[in-house]
Amino acid sequence: MADTVTTETPIDLGLEAFRKNGLPRGATAPKASEIDLATFDITDPELWRQGVYWDYFARMRKEAPVNYCPDSPFGPYWSVTTYKDIMTVDTTHGIFSSEGGITVVDQDEDFQLPMFIAMDPPKHDLQRKTVQSIVGPDNLKTFEALIRSRTNDLFDNLPVGEPFDWVDKVSIELTTMMLATLFDVPFEDRRKLTRWSDVATGRNNPDIVTSEEQWRGELMGCLGYFTGLWNERVNAEPRGDLISMLAHGEHTRNMTPQEYLGNLILLIVGGNDTTRNSMTGGIYAMNKWPENWEKLKADPSLVPSAVSEIIRWQTPLAHMRRTALEDFELNGKTIKKGEKVLMWYVSGNRDETQYTNADKLWIERPMVRRHLSFGFGIHRCVGNRLAELQLQVLWEEILKRFEKIEVLAEPERVPSAFVKGYTKMMVKVTPKA
Repeated sequence: MADTVTTETPIDLGLEAFRKNGLPRGATAPKASEIDLATFDITDPELWRQGVYWDYFARMRKEAPVNYCPDSPFGPYWSVTTYKDIMTVDTTHGIFSSEGGITVVDQDEDFQLPMFIAMDPPKHDLQRKTVQSIVGPDNLKTFEALIRSRTNDLFDNLPVGEPFDWVDKVSIELTTMMLATLFDVPFEDRRKLTRWSDVATGRNNPDIVTSEEQWRGELMGCLGYFTGLWNERVNAEPRGDLISMLAHGEHTRNMTPQEYLGNLILLIVGGNDTTRNSMTGGIYAMNKWPENWEKLKADPSLVPSAVSEIIRWQTPLAHMRRTALEDFELNGKTIKKGEKVLMWYVSGNRDETQYTNADKLWIERPMVRRHLSFGFGIHRCVGNRLAELQLQVLWEEILKRFEKIEVLAEPERVPSAFVKGYTKMMVKVTPKA
């Protein structure tokens, strides 16, 4: 696999302008040594589009592992950047609440979207339990054959020896097909799910929506579509899909429309963005460190370990937010009641005190499943086993089919401090002889 190349030449920008206005598109980010951690806002979307935040997090872990940002477009917040401190916050749900939102962005008073990941017990536990059986062991056995069949059909139709966009042709298509199955929506409508996932997380991304009215309008269109499915299934015998589970569940059948929409968004984004970006990130990382590809080809039994390492290295959701219910001292800093706390999983997964050569992909990494990408505690990702299964099947079939998957240029990234993902990555595949 070939090394990637960078195709964009950044524009130089003065440090003072960056402090006042953020980073314009295409501008060169200041060096990590130059920034003032007392005022630095790591959520700047251009930093994420360029993928240039690593040195900032490394400095924060070393000098200010629990760091306060007094001003951002989303208000003040705390950044928690080390593995151990993130684990403390994530597993202390009695003090660090999910109520009010799981991202740095606050919900609008007139457009609340309650969802069980943004709830505390007992309501969180009851709603989560309503849907978690869909990714239970019995269903996973059934899904495996379906995922493998679809992956093979998709690979049969890839353009061999010609450039194509891996994000669109493979990552989005495979994850969207799985989502269509989980919701049992008409297969021809599956790309609507991709769009609604992008809209839900792209409120501040002009490449996705250009106004607040468009953002709300498209989400209400999502609600209208799924309300039709709800009405069909609430009047039918219970089935095994997510809509039927919600419609018949004791603790979900009386949800308000906004709560229904919130949980739909949670399930769509959770099943779409995370898996699809790991599917892309794995190919990208194998190109950066091709010795891992050679090890996989020589020993396919390493696939499960490789999948966990890819998920760690990619960290498809960069942060999760909590809100302090009372004052709490964390690593020498006092977090006040009511303040936002961002757990930067993306930083914790690169913590030098926890991982050897943390910035590199190493598919034989010891204790590889102890990464932070799925979270910990009561909010640990409900679909983590399904995500791992999808990636495992993908890599098993890649090894059977392809001698090489070459990344042709640096991928294009999502300008988001929440979804750490890719919008495009051009590749060329070489089949086995």
